[in-house]
Amino acid sequence: MHVFWAHGYEGASLAALTDAMGINKPSMYSAFGSKEELFLKAVQKYLSGPASFVADCMKEPTARQVAMKLLTEAAEFLTCHEHPQGCMVIQGALSCGEGAAHIQKALMEKRSGYETALATRFEKFRIAGGLPADADVAALARYVATLHQGMSVQATSGASREELMAVVRIAMSQWPGP
Repeated sequence: MHVFWAHGYEGASLAALTDAMGINKPSMYSAFGSKEELFLKAVQKYLSGPASFVADCMKEPTARQVAMKLLTEAAEFLTCHEHPQGCMVIQGALSCGEGAAHIQKALMEKRSGYETALATRFEKFRIAGGLPADADVAALARYVATLHQGMSVQATSGASREELMAVVRIAMSQWPGP
């Protein structure tokens, strides 16, 4: 997972992957079938492990708290030096050749699912009065997702937690409603 996280799908060599797992290439193919399948399993491990904080953030009692906790924890996570910087799902296959189109599509679906989950959660808050009645929950979800994605790129480029938190403070000062 860390090899893919650090180098992306195409940048992760078979040698680096097998070395990280302590196995040879035939064993890797026997266990996972292909590099693509190994990557998809690594993404699942990433989502259910290091990035599982996202699901916890969705449980916050207000839309503002969901966004604040999500972006704050993302700033911490994306800049943590105990693992590769940035987000594996965001940066794992942004730029790939034609042979990796399936991987790009799989990651696009993960990002789209994240945005949909945010919109669904925000819609519940809108209905309950926690967001203005005319709030565009899809646009608000896209806004939070875009901030998260941009923070990932910034973290990969060396931005500190403090620099990302400055962005979070500005974003939250513009939050609609109570």
